[in-house]
Amino acid sequence: MLIEGKTVEFKREYVDDIKKTVVAFANCDGGTVYIGINDDGSVCGVPDADAIMLRVTNALRDAIRPDVMMFVDCRCTDIDGKAIVAVSVQRGTARPYYLRDKGVRPEGVYARQGASTVPASDASILSMIRETSGDSYEAARSINQQLTFEYCSAFFRRRGLTLGVQQMRTLHMIGEDGTFTNLAFLLSEQCTHTVKLAVFEGSKKSVFKDRTELAGSLLEQIEAAYDYIDRYNRTRAEFQGIDRLESRDYPAVAIREALLNAVVHRDYSFSGSTLISIFDDRIEFVSIGGVVKGMSLDDIMLGVSALRNQNLANIFYRLRLIEAYGTGILKINESYSDSAIKPSIEVTSNAFKIVLPNLNYVKENNSKTEEALRPLTSNSKKQERVQAVVSLCQKNGFVVRKDLEQTLRISQATAILLLREMVAGGLLVKRGTAKNLRYYLPCDVEKKTYSNGE
Repeated sequence: MLIEGKTVEFKREYVDDIKKTVVAFANCDGGTVYIGINDDGSVCGVPDADAIMLRVTNALRDAIRPDVMMFVDCRCTDIDGKAIVAVSVQRGTARPYYLRDKGVRPEGVYARQGASTVPASDASILSMIRETSGDSYEAARSINQQLTFEYCSAFFRRRGLTLGVQQMRTLHMIGEDGTFTNLAFLLSEQCTHTVKLAVFEGSKKSVFKDRTELAGSLLEQIEAAYDYIDRYNRTRAEFQGIDRLESRDYPAVAIREALLNAVVHRDYSFSGSTLISIFDDRIEFVSIGGVVKGMSLDDIMLGVSALRNQNLANIFYRLRLIEAYGTGILKINESYSDSAIKPSIEVTSNAFKIVLPNLNYVKENNSKTEEALRPLTSNSKKQERVQAVVSLCQKNGFVVRKDLEQTLRISQATAILLLREMVAGGLLVKRGTAKNLRYYLPCDVEKKTYSNGE
C-alpha cells in the first residue's frame, strides 16, 4: 500500500494545487502525484484518465516556468482494477521552478517538507539559483521577473540601437529558459543596487555638505552620477599675460573611466552600494568586489583585463560607453601624465578603490604655502635663482616657465612670480603669448633688434 511522503502525493481528483506539488518535486528530489487515490491511500480511480492527463499536461505547460515538461511523465496506470493517473516528476536542472503568475518569490516557488508542499524561503530560492547558474551573477535568473526597460530602451535608441526581445536574448538579458537574467535586472527600472554619492567639507568624512543615492537602471545611475560629480568639478582660471587659461579640478576622462570601472566591474552578488566620496582634495570611487581571482593589481595596471561581468561589459561596449577592455586604468593615468600627483588604487579581498587627486587643490595650496613662506626666503636664495635663470638664458638664448620648474625644482606659481619680478626689474624681457611666451635677456633682445635693422 502506498503512503504519502516527501516523494509521494495523493489527490482524489484533479485540482489546481497539483501545479504547486509538481513545482515542489522539480525543485527538490522529484516525486509522483497520484490522481485517483484518497488521502488515506484507498483507490477511488478517475472516470476519464485520458481527459485528466490532457488537462494536467496543458496546465503544467502553461503555468510553470522554466518549462518543466521534459522532467514530467504523465501516464495512466491500473491499481486494484481502477484507472488512476500518475504524474512522475524528476528533479529539474533549471531550479528554481515557479508558477508563472507568481514569479520567483516564495508565493510562486515551492518545496517539499515531509509530506507537505510549502513556499520556499528566500534563502533556499537564492541557493537554488546559485546551484544551477554557477558563479556568474549576471547569468543567473532574476528573482524579480516583473521588469521594465523604459530608460534602457531610450538609451539604446539614442545610440542608434534597438532593444527588442530578440536583442535581449542575444545580449543574454533573457536566458535560454525565456526568463529575465540578473543582467536584465541590472538594466531595468527595478534594479535595487545603488550608487551613493556624498560631498564632504575638507579632506575628512566629518561634515557632510551634500549627499544623494541613485537607483534604477545602471545606465540611468551612470548618467546621473556623472552629472552630480560634474557639478562639483570646478573650473579654475589663471592668466598668463592677456590670455585666460582654464583648468578643471579633475580631468573629465578620469572621472568617466573611474565611474564606469566602479559600475561595470563591481560584484553584484553583494547588496552593498557603490560609494563615491567627493572631498576638497580628491574623489574616491569604492566598489564592492576585489580583483578577479587569478589576477593581481600589477596585472590591472598593465592593462590586463579579466571581466567579472562579461555580458554587462559587452553591452557597455556596444553602447560605446567603453572603447576596449582593459584601457580604463591606463586612460586615467594618462590624464594625469603632466601632473606631479597621480591617481592611486587600493585593493582588498572584497573592495576596489580609485582615488583621483584634485589638480587645482594642489596648485592652490602650493601657492598659498609658498606665499606664506616667501618672507622667510633669504635674499641669497633668491639671488641664486635669478642667477640660474640668467645662466639658462645665456645657454639657450631664452627661457620658458617650465625650464624654471624643472631646473630649479620649484612650483608653477613660484616660477611665474620669479619671472614677473625679473621682468619688472628689467632683468628679463617678455616676448610672445600663451604657449609661445618666452623670456630673453635685454642684451639679447637688443642684438636681435639691431641685426634685423630695426
